[in-house]
Amino acid sequence: MGERDLMRASDDDRQQVVDRLRTAFEDGRLRMEEFTERIGLAYQAVTYSDLAKLHADLPAASPKAEPRPAPASAAPPAVAAKRNFFTDLPTPLKVLWTIWLAAVSINVVVWVLVVASSGHLVYLWPVWVAGPYGAALLAVSAPVVHSRRNRPRAAPLQSPGEADSRRQLGS
Repeated sequence: MGERDLMRASDDDRQQVVDRLRTAFEDGRLRMEEFTERIGLAYQAVTYSDLAKLHADLPAASPKAEPRPAPASAAPPAVAAKRNFFTDLPTPLKVLWTIWLAAVSINVVVWVLVVASSGHLVYLWPVWVAGPYGAALLAVSAPVVHSRRNRPRAAPLQSPGEADSRRQLGS
C-alpha cells in the first residue's frame, strides 16, 4: 500500500469519483444497485484507498470513439449562449414558470376582450393572478438560481499516473 493510499481524501476527490461512477452507470457498466451503493461509499470514504476500491474495476476512460477534427471549411464555433435567469432553473421550476405565464396570458387576453367589448376601461384584475403567484415563484426561484451560480464546478477526474506526475513536477 502506497503512502498516497493512506492520505485523507477531500470533498473534491470524492466528487470526482462520484462523477466517474455516474459516467460508468450511464455507459451501462454498473447496475442501479451498484451505482447507489458505490456513491454512498464514496461520500463516506476517508482515504484515497477507500475511493480507489470503488472504481478499480472500471476503465480509466470511456472507450468512446475519438472525435474527428473538423474540416477546414467548417463554420466558426458558436458563441456561448448568454446565461439568463431561466437557464439555471431546474426543470420543475421551468414548468411552473411556463404554467404561470400561460395562465397570466389567458387572463390578460380575456381582460382585453372584456375591455374591447364593453367600450370602456375596466379594473385590471389579471394583476391578482399574476402578482401573488409570480412573487411566490420568484421567491422560490431566486435562491435556487443564486445557489446554482455560486456552486463550484467539479474538476475533471485525473488518472493516478497523471496526479503522480504532477506531484513529481512540483505543481
